[in-house]
Amino acid sequence: MDNIQSNSCHTLTEALQQVLQNRNSSELSIGDLSYAINDKGFGLVLIILSLPSALPIPAPGYSTPFGIAIAIIGIQMLGGRHTVWLPKKIRIYKIKSSLASKMIHTGTRFLRAIERFIRPRLHAVYFGIGYYLAALIVILMSLLMVLPIPLTNTFPAIVIFLVGIGLSERDGLLGLIAYSVGICAIIIYALIIFTIFTQGLPALERVKYWLANIINV
Repeated sequence: MDNIQSNSCHTLTEALQQVLQNRNSSELSIGDLSYAINDKGFGLVLIILSLPSALPIPAPGYSTPFGIAIAIIGIQMLGGRHTVWLPKKIRIYKIKSSLASKMIHTGTRFLRAIERFIRPRLHAVYFGIGYYLAALIVILMSLLMVLPIPLTNTFPAIVIFLVGIGLSERDGLLGLIAYSVGICAIIIYALIIFTIFTQGLPALERVKYWLANIINV
């Protein structure tokens, strides 16, 4: 049984803090997160699930289950659903207390830093065809997140993170930025996959070195 109560929050930082404050156990499940979406819709869940990979939070092993959960959410968005449903196997997946706290605190600090730049604008980006485009981007990025290639989940997670913020705050400009980064990510990953496919596993080390240099810039 999910154990976080839903409360109304005015900002994303308040919503994230509420998730942590309302936790009744030492662990947090993905189901808890999906229940705590408040009035932020799919956006808040996308933000939280992308946090470990999008921000500098060491969380090995979480990209795959989180990526699968994000893919399921993206499919529901594509189907026009407005409430989150996740299979029990994904819903009961537990997040360590230390990681949950680090996720929320890091996400809150980052959102506080950019909140003054976020506001409702360019609404058409997230309505009609734009909403389905957001869903498609989320699905594609979640699939890239679960690729078994080291250091390749950061860019897709950042895109999902930005889409989540844009959806929650109806900020279409942020959505356009997310789409642009997503297109760049698809091109980069296509080149990575092509390189590994044509040059074999030895190319993987060169790819890892190249990605590490990009991330550390």
